Amino acid sequence: MSTEPHLSVVIPYRDEAASLVELHAELTAVLDRLAFGAEILLVDDGSRDHGPEIARRLAQRDPRLRLLSLSPPSGQSAALEAGFRAARGELVATLDADLQNDPADLPRLLDRLEAADCVCGIRTPREDGAAKRLASRIANWIRLLVLRDGVSDIGCSLRVMRRSQLARIKLFRGGHRFLPSMLRMEGARIAECPVRHRPRRHGRSKYGIARRLLAVVPDLIAMAWLARRIDRYEVKELSRRA
Repeated sequence: MSTEPHLSVVIPYRDEAASLVELHAELTAVLDRLAFGAEILLVDDGSRDHGPEIARRLAQRDPRLRLLSLSPPSGQSAALEAGFRAARGELVATLDADLQNDPADLPRLLDRLEAADCVCGIRTPREDGAAKRLASRIANWIRLLVLRDGVSDIGCSLRVMRRSQLARIKLFRGGHRFLPSMLRMEGARIAECPVRHRPRRHGRSKYGIARRLLAVVPDLIAMAWLARRIDRYEVKELSRRA
């Protein structure tokens, strides 16, 4: 029997010491019930708290847990891409380390992956403040208008994808916000699934509303340009025989 995992769960984190133990307990309870093997990749993007020490203690008890560290700290997109490149599973899942995503939703997303290449969560209902919900609604509306990618909640980090599809893309800085859009550009079949969204229990968001909007606008313009310029094709090697 192969010891290679079928599923790789990639979790970027920075200054999330307060949530790592609980997150690990919730996630492993889900993975223990799956019919196939899995691994967890915790990607530290320059934590300044004792999160990396907690992660090391968890890894000593759980052989499924692998630890990655970025140097220098390079942001969420780089942390995700590092996890994707290190993943060994045919399937890759992502979720945030702040406990707002519920790992118990993973099996439902995995079930829907049978007819898709990427299944995106739709946070229902949103458990953020009114200002953040409004900003997210406006940003989603503008993105849908410009890119027409059909993704209802691109800000939801809870997703499952095929690693073969992820290998086709390169995440630019901030590109994690457009990951499903980039996969669709490469021909991936996108599906969606309602998932739970929990109130933040520890710490605070790494992105303020103004900072998020300032970063998204130029990236959206770049994505719109790319969507109109990218060529998608398949190559077949021909036989030498006539």
